[in-house]
Amino acid sequence: MLVVRRIHVTYQLRLRQEQREVAERVHGFHADACPVYRTIRGCVDTTTSLEMEDLAEPLS
Repeated sequence: MLVVRRIHVTYQLRLRQEQREVAERVHGFHADACPVYRTIRGCVDTTTSLEMEDLAEPLS
């Protein structure tokens, strides 16, 4: 029987330099708005990390 005890999610974002602060701020509280996280938070240890890469071309 498989028992999931831990989940780690890595968010990989390509964004402009001026968007980094917003991404970091949202990463700090996004889990509380996630229905999956809210369902499993008492049973499964969930962690996240944020990897950001500069976006060379402008967004449309």
